[in-house]
Amino acid sequence: MATYKGIQGFSIQNLSADPPDGNEGQVWYNSTSNVWKVTDATTAGAWATGGDLNTARRGLQSSGAGTQTAGLVAGGYSTAIIGATEEYNGATWTTSPGSLNTARIKGSVAGTQTAAIYATGTGAPGTLTETESYDGTSWTVVPATVNTKREAAGTAGIQTAAIIAGGGSPGDATPIMANSESYNGTSWTNTPSLNTSRVDLIGFGTNIAATVAGGYTGSFTGATEEYNGATWTSVNSMNTARSQLGGAGTTQTAGLAFGGRIPSVTAATEEYDGTSWTSTSNMATAREQLAGTGTNTAALAFGGYTTANTAATEEWTGPGALVTKTITVS
Repeated sequence: MATYKGIQGFSIQNLSADPPDGNEGQVWYNSTSNVWKVTDATTAGAWATGGDLNTARRGLQSSGAGTQTAGLVAGGYSTAIIGATEEYNGATWTTSPGSLNTARIKGSVAGTQTAAIYATGTGAPGTLTETESYDGTSWTVVPATVNTKREAAGTAGIQTAAIIAGGGSPGDATPIMANSESYNGTSWTNTPSLNTSRVDLIGFGTNIAATVAGGYTGSFTGATEEYNGATWTSVNSMNTARSQLGGAGTTQTAGLAFGGRIPSVTAATEEYDGTSWTSTSNMATAREQLAGTGTNTAALAFGGYTTANTAATEEWTGPGALVTKTITVS
């Protein structure tokens, strides 16, 4: 009679705790809980409830950074425009001792939980050009200012290599814009403009291989563009045209878009594979003006506006992600 070892080449392990990094199809016996377990890969993406922000806030478009288990958010609007910063550990948000030097909303955040920048946005003086740098403890104003003040731009990249595209400056001559700028850790440089001027869009990828999608042009749009370091190229649009949405993704060809306004608030979620957008599982809470971060397989959505400011956080697990399941016998 065939045995597991004879088929697989090794015996089933007897472990007191689940392995932190399993391989798809790996089977073991958990001697603490007295159950058989297996590492499986998800076939469809799904949202799950995460820990709430300490401060419910909106106006967070492009204001999130980091990963699903090490997230970062700064600024937004609570009962007023704030500079409060919070960090996520995969379960709970903790208020950082360091707030933004200039409280603002709708700014462009890029990087990680311990190495991020916050550029542009709107504060008490109006639309801003200032950039601040975060080291995991405090924010420091850096000499570099963006060339064109704006809010709610599409943002991609890391602390020392970021790009912002589009956005707007309410009340000015360019309330909706197309121009983009790149940051090298020292200064901002004008780069080629988007094909479609828009505000309240998302961005993901890197400073030389970015994707932007959605936004408001005077009407809601699902238009998507890719940047190769030299030019922006229009590609297939999202299925649901929307603005004030959240997004996630670290590469140009693997992104996630969720929530936003269409014109009512929506929970719709879509995945981008570098060619087309595919509609997938909706968020539990429809909202706009939210922040997002992470990857297309492990994303965070947090904050925003439903019928009031919300602190709600949701965690996305995409298809193909490894999950631990208990083997049951019936």
